[in-house]
Amino acid sequence: MKTTYKILTLAIAIGASSANAANYAIEARGDAMGGVGVVSANFLTAPFYNPALTAIYRRNDDVGMIIPSIGLSYSDEDNMVDDLDTAASLIDSIDSSNPNLGDVASLQQSLDSLEGDNAKLEIGGVVAFAIPNQYIAANVFGKAYVESFAAPDIYTGANTGNSSTDTLVNAELSAVNAVAIGVTEIGISLAKYQTFLGQHISFGVTPKIQRIYTYVYSANLNNYDIKDVTEDGTGETMFNMDAGFLWFHGPVRLGFSATNLISRDINTVTSTQTLTSSIDSSQSRTLDIGYAYQMRPQYTVGAGFVADYATISVDYDINEDERFTGFDDNTQWLRVGGELDIMRQLKLRAGYKRNLAYEDSDDTITAGIGISPLNLFQLDIGGSYTNENSMGVYVNFLGSY
Repeated sequence: MKTTYKILTLAIAIGASSANAANYAIEARGDAMGGVGVVSANFLTAPFYNPALTAIYRRNDDVGMIIPSIGLSYSDEDNMVDDLDTAASLIDSIDSSNPNLGDVASLQQSLDSLEGDNAKLEIGGVVAFAIPNQYIAANVFGKAYVESFAAPDIYTGANTGNSSTDTLVNAELSAVNAVAIGVTEIGISLAKYQTFLGQHISFGVTPKIQRIYTYVYSANLNNYDIKDVTEDGTGETMFNMDAGFLWFHGPVRLGFSATNLISRDINTVTSTQTLTSSIDSSQSRTLDIGYAYQMRPQYTVGAGFVADYATISVDYDINEDERFTGFDDNTQWLRVGGELDIMRQLKLRAGYKRNLAYEDSDDTITAGIGISPLNLFQLDIGGSYTNENSMGVYVNFLGSY
């Protein structure tokens, strides 16, 4: 099996083992609009952006359902999969007793290319059942998402006295390390709309139960077994809370949301393995692979113009989310998105987002459509594009009655 397929299967296997999970919203309408939602989400998608929006609905909305929303995105901006495929093929083909110097040079180039590479896969889904009312609007939801990261660990310590042999030994003692976190949530968003000193406001809270799974995995560049991925894993259950606020005057809105208000440091298990060179048995290394995941409150502000037939909105993360130690996976998003509603039958959407945590990160553009045949149900489809190695696709199926 080619390494390309191995690493994709590795990431998908990690993701599937954590209850089919992905990014934090996993909602095709918002994802098509650059990920905005603090002021532009609706009462059905409110738990995933701002619980205060649970209380904002049309008079003829009696009940609503998302059944379901699913999403998948991947990122391989450094071409890690291609670099790994090349290195693995060379490792398998080179005769260590009589190596071709050109192949050895190509292998060293592949190892150099793998330095600093990483790849990421996100999978997820949500369901929701909302009951809007003038007293305490409610939305019961379930969400599952997983984030999987893989990165090479290139060894450079071989000292056999021969440069070609050193390259072969370094390749044998190099590894691919992977880590994944999967989160399943069940909760209820409760919100209340009211006027205060002539101002229209709503506020909401979301108590929720989270089950958090972590997995780690490490293996040689050209020799790992997918069935071993879930051997080093752990899980824990915790209570958490989201909160949100919305002010609006006509179509103009301002909002604030806070997610995961209860902090938690989550440590993975430590995976230990010893790699020994088949070329020179005196050359070996021991890998102790373990990571920490920081779950911290995320604060986001939003502003927008939300009218019946047009929406434009901006969301900004106030703080940087650091997440896994040892991986460049920090995020602090600036999101911009808009929607044009054509006779409540067709919705055209587009958006843009940028990760402010890294100055050299590529921007992401998004787009999508919503189809509402006779207003019986709604199908939302969204996609994201960062570059040819980083894309995503999202689908919602929902109805309100």
